[in-house]
Amino acid sequence: INAEYMGDLMKRAGRKIADYERVECNEAFAAQYLACERGLGLNRDVTNVNGSGIGLGHPVGCTGARIIVSLLHEMMRSQKKLGLATLCGGGGVSLATELTLY
Repeated sequence: INAEYMGDLMKRAGRKIADYERVECNEAFAAQYLACERGLGLNRDVTNVNGSGIGLGHPVGCTGARIIVSLLHEMMRSQKKLGLATLCGGGGVSLATELTLY
């Protein structure tokens, strides 16, 4: 995940990474997740709480939907209000999306 995108989202929203109650971080390899965790300051207690791309899979062409739906269902299940979904793609593409439940 390109930290620039995360920083831009959080700057525009006026938030810090610790503000998010649930985070879905897409990754294909454990080493990639560890780099994201360290670089972004992710908290394992709130990140990928039901598994991740490694365990759940990240189907080609559907990764974004899987990440958003997983985050949305977990936020509803755990009654959390603020979530963050991150996604990286081949060639350096990165995306960060904030979800707020009312």
